[in-house]
Amino acid sequence: MRTLDILDRLIAFPTVSKDSNLELIRYVQNLLQSAGFAVVRIPSPCVQKAGLFARIGPEMGGVCLSAHTDVVPVGGQDWSSDPFTLTRHGDRLHGRGVTDMKGFLASALAMAERAAKATLIEPLSLAISYDEEIGCVGIRQMMPTLAPLLGSPRAVIVGEPTAMQVATGHKGKVALNVTCHGEAGHSALAPNFTNALHVAATFIDDVRALQDRLAMGATDAAYSIPYSTVHIGRMSGGRALNIVPDLAELEMEFRHLAQVPAADILSELNEIAERVGAAFGNPNAVEIMQTNAYYGLDTPTDDPVVSWAGQMADTPNTTKVAFGTEAGFFAAEGIPTVVIGPGDMARDGHKADEGVDLSELAACDAMMDRILTDLSA
Repeated sequence: MRTLDILDRLIAFPTVSKDSNLELIRYVQNLLQSAGFAVVRIPSPCVQKAGLFARIGPEMGGVCLSAHTDVVPVGGQDWSSDPFTLTRHGDRLHGRGVTDMKGFLASALAMAERAAKATLIEPLSLAISYDEEIGCVGIRQMMPTLAPLLGSPRAVIVGEPTAMQVATGHKGKVALNVTCHGEAGHSALAPNFTNALHVAATFIDDVRALQDRLAMGATDAAYSIPYSTVHIGRMSGGRALNIVPDLAELEMEFRHLAQVPAADILSELNEIAERVGAAFGNPNAVEIMQTNAYYGLDTPTDDPVVSWAGQMADTPNTTKVAFGTEAGFFAAEGIPTVVIGPGDMARDGHKADEGVDLSELAACDAMMDRILTDLSA
């Protein structure tokens, strides 16, 4: 099974997001060029990583398959085997990235080799990125170069794990740093000073109230959590027990439904910051800075790409996923986009002994065969 041979090679590249992916990209580029693809490498700003775009066949229409090459870290996880060696146990394969998302990439590359022997009436293209796991950073950096290369495919399939169901949507995300200011002073005189941790705590309390309001607002029953969410993931502040903290920092995010614009939630957070500042007598007590964002996806279920994707994946089922993907970047270019891939994120994503069922890889290969037939004379 050619997909397994390729997957074995891909897993052996330890492409954790903090590290380079250039060895993997070199392998993929050589494979695709040997299959007759025209390949454009797109280096990262730091030049220690790269993505690529590859196309074979005519110029107009066609299908683009999208995958990222980076994986999450394995540190602190208790693996039963080497995470960067593909291992089989019964009817499952294990290794970092088999589900998220080198299994799909291996299947796509195996199909690319078969495409070299077909007579294509529409093009097949692959868009392969880096740094997806740290907030879709790579695809954002690639898009100015990638967008003109993409042309106008009639469909993009992003191969994140959906158990081979057709996913039509996910929430968008905005990441923020929040800086809360106070006044340093001796703790024996603490009531005389503004404690930055108290400012942060008041801000957090108001954010919890915002979450309650969001839960009572717009909903989409296709999601396991059907409303937009706010989340504070880290808090730090204070220098010593006997010093009133003059600075506290929060890292937070919100994930928003398609019908809830990111700007609306950001506006509410800014209003909270103003109220908290007023309560502590300092209009600049809370400063909010956006650090990252990615688009949501909301492909209408009556869009022709959805029925076509269902035929390719041999499933009538559609879903929406809780996690973010790069799909929104393609949709923002006006390209019909869905998410389909082998594996179950809830079961295996980002976990020790990450695995994928062989049956799902076989289903992905079967989808690739249908796509190739669809593109061929």
